[in-house]
Amino acid sequence: MGDPTSLKNPSEDRLAQRSEVSKRTQKAPKADDMISTITEDSFISFRKKFHFPNDLVMKVPARSDRACFPPPGYVTVYEFSLRAGLRFPPSSELINILAIYGVCLSQFSYRAMSIVMSLIVLFRDRGVVLSSECLSWMGRHFSDTQGCISFRSKWLDISLQEKWGKLKEPPVPLHIGAENLLRILKLPDLDALHYEVRYLSRYINEEYLFKVGLSTQAGRSHAQMLKKSARVPEVAPRKKKADEVLTVVSKVPRVSPSKSYILEDVLNPQCIARRRAEELEYISNILLSQYSDFKLEMTKTLNDWNKQFVKVKYLQGEYKKKYDNKVKEMKVVEDHLEGCKAKLANKITSASSQNERMDRLHIELVEAQAAIKQQEKTQQVLEAENERLQSIIIEDHIQAARSHIYDVEVKALEAECTEDGFIKGFMKGVRTIHRKTGAEIEGLTPSQASGDASSDSGGEELESELQRAFALEEDEDDVEIL
Repeated sequence: MGDPTSLKNPSEDRLAQRSEVSKRTQKAPKADDMISTITEDSFISFRKKFHFPNDLVMKVPARSDRACFPPPGYVTVYEFSLRAGLRFPPSSELINILAIYGVCLSQFSYRAMSIVMSLIVLFRDRGVVLSSECLSWMGRHFSDTQGCISFRSKWLDISLQEKWGKLKEPPVPLHIGAENLLRILKLPDLDALHYEVRYLSRYINEEYLFKVGLSTQAGRSHAQMLKKSARVPEVAPRKKKADEVLTVVSKVPRVSPSKSYILEDVLNPQCIARRRAEELEYISNILLSQYSDFKLEMTKTLNDWNKQFVKVKYLQGEYKKKYDNKVKEMKVVEDHLEGCKAKLANKITSASSQNERMDRLHIELVEAQAAIKQQEKTQQVLEAENERLQSIIIEDHIQAARSHIYDVEVKALEAECTEDGFIKGFMKGVRTIHRKTGAEIEGLTPSQASGDASSDSGGEELESELQRAFALEEDEDDVEIL
């Protein structure tokens, strides 16, 4: 009947193979199976960016290396740990925390490393050292009432990769409370602590790392002058030559598989050359020791320079802050001065306008005074003219009154006087006749006949009456003129 597998449809086999391949591709690769993308050129940028010391040795991981099992003398460090604030050499607080919790640097996540380094910098900035009790208190008991930050939940983010080893339980800080933490950090109240925790990520900036001494300036080196190139492929270790394999350990010769062993008392020239080689090796060892001593001295000097640079950098930052504050103060003073200048200009403008107004008023006053004087002169002239006209009018009235009196009354008086004179003359004649003849005249009284002087004074009485009449007429004319 044949092979039963031959009866299957080939398309079904291809579908089964595709499903198996899809299942394989859906599985995520493990962390240890990931190939490192770090190259030798990356170390150049790391030294420049993260300020590695010159004596720090870095190595690109090989394909056979695993993060949980680094080569002897090395530690596994991720790039995100450097971005989270990790610097070399590690601080004593971080080493103490690693020893207490029983973990290594590669077991921390980015959030874990950033929080731990931020707390270390915060405590150092306050002049104290971060202990495991303070770290445990911050991780287990502190929570922000506003809900922005909760270290209790963030502490779960610090949970490390348990495939390399489970995190030990941190010690319970029974003797540390909120008041103790505020006293240690020299903070006034919990609100200040809330503020520091809310902006905790700022403490992993390079400025704060320089300030507290976690980062040092490596200075210029030959590594910084190299140019970036393409990715360097992994080179297999070169095989040593057969001549270089021959060594002497505890005066027991090792025979190379390609050469036979020759005793020292045979072939004297070769023995002499060997001794010369040993002398040269001794001299080279001395030179290497001197070079190592010189290298140590240079490293020490460079470290001293780095410390001085850190101090200078810190002082530069402090002076820059003071300078910025002074600049702000000067800007405020300049703004105030500009405001005062504007007010002074406004006052000067208003004063000048007031002066112009006063000048105009003074000119108008002088003109008014001149007009008043002119009016006074005109009034005096008019008064004089009025007096002259009044005198003329009075004279005209008097003349008219006199003419009227002369025309009316004087003529009547003249007529009366004429009549009286006729009567007086007649009476005088009668009295003369009476005196001469002595005869009585009918109708003549004795007083008339006696011829007294009082009867002859009628002319003077008549003249006085006429003068009084003329005076009364002049008074009436004056009253009419006024």
